[in-house]
Amino acid sequence: MVLETLVVGVIQTNCYIVGSSTTGQALVVDPGDGAATILAALQRHGLHLLHIVATHAHFDHLLAARELQEATGAAFHLHPDDLPALAQMRQMAMAWIGAPGDPPRVDSVLGEGTVISVGEIELEVRATPGHSPGSVTLVDHRGRMAFTGDALFAGSIGRWDLPLGNLDMLLASIRSQILTLPDDYGILPGHGPASTVGEERLTNPFLSATFGGPR
Repeated sequence: MVLETLVVGVIQTNCYIVGSSTTGQALVVDPGDGAATILAALQRHGLHLLHIVATHAHFDHLLAARELQEATGAAFHLHPDDLPALAQMRQMAMAWIGAPGDPPRVDSVLGEGTVISVGEIELEVRATPGHSPGSVTLVDHRGRMAFTGDALFAGSIGRWDLPLGNLDMLLASIRSQILTLPDDYGILPGHGPASTVGEERLTNPFLSATFGGPR
């Protein structure tokens, strides 16, 4: 398995390249910017891009998606509850980067339990709304890790004060969809360093009983 993290864009988003060493097929999670850098990494690993997956539709997680689509023919996947946010991508990005390119074309919508595969790698889609209505976590049970987007970070959780964010929903999502994973599963978040389910269960202050979260 090939796994490379690229930190991209003005908000320093973690973009993940996930590839099969067996088939040479790959997927990219959260291509927040830097399409040329992502394409170069794929070429360096000898990988052919099949899927582009956004954990949610905030601009800093998908600015490079359309360029990757056009360069590779890969399919772009997004949860349907974030389609309104995708439509507002250009407006949301203006304050940060000026005029962005066009949003990607959605080729497939992500439903609860959908599995996205490249070779032997399978990512299970779990709906984790709260940061945005259509936020998802992608779980690789074989690799024992979860791509949590902006739901759960090392020592923190995603913002809920953005439009359509909801704290109660976010905490419930973390409790039911992420903390139910075994403690040794890695947490690969949308920003910042990696962690594990067990570490966050024990030490994340936002998940303490006093904050109203799971324990």
